[in-house]
Amino acid sequence: MRVPVILKILAVIMVLFTITAGLLVDVPRLEILNETIRNLFFHVTSWFGMVFLFLASFVYSIKYLSTGKEKDDILAKVFVQVGMTFGYAGLVTGMLWAKFTWGAFWVPDPKLNGAAIALLAYLAYSILRNSLSDPITRAKVSGVYNIFAFVMMLIFVFILPRMTSSLHPGNGGNPAFSSYDLNNTMRMVFYPAVIGWVLLGLWISEVKFRLELYKKSHE
Repeated sequence: MRVPVILKILAVIMVLFTITAGLLVDVPRLEILNETIRNLFFHVTSWFGMVFLFLASFVYSIKYLSTGKEKDDILAKVFVQVGMTFGYAGLVTGMLWAKFTWGAFWVPDPKLNGAAIALLAYLAYSILRNSLSDPITRAKVSGVYNIFAFVMMLIFVFILPRMTSSLHPGNGGNPAFSSYDLNNTMRMVFYPAVIGWVLLGLWISEVKFRLELYKKSHE
């Protein structure tokens, strides 16, 4: 796996632009949300990065189970590890946002609970890998479990919250941000932010993958 240099440069530009413009650009003055709506550039985009990386891990787990190539298993593991980092970032930024808008760091909301369950499922993936000593058994079992974890993530983060009452925009009958307050100025920051975080995730994954190969070669 090798991320082209042009994409790495683009990642740096997009992330720096997101941080700068995200803090300085004019945002809609909405009741309750006020300036906290800027968190949209960081919280939601972290989840975008997480889902993309988990999807990549899902694909490489399927690929490993089809080919049996060790590198595919390593990539699946690396994408989960980096994806979880983005997931933790999304969880923390979401809790801070909840504190300022809903009055508590955690509320009994289907989206929040679903996100926590999804991350716990992937944490269990890491624990499962560490509990198995045989490399082939570890790769096969964790590959199957990774597919299961990705399906669980889709159900608990995207499907169930839309079927029940939820405080989150775009879930449980609530309109999404884009339908009533994501103006053109915010879109000019939001979409580059998504691209920037995804590319940054790929870049970090590449570095971790190369480190894993280095460790393997020196065992």
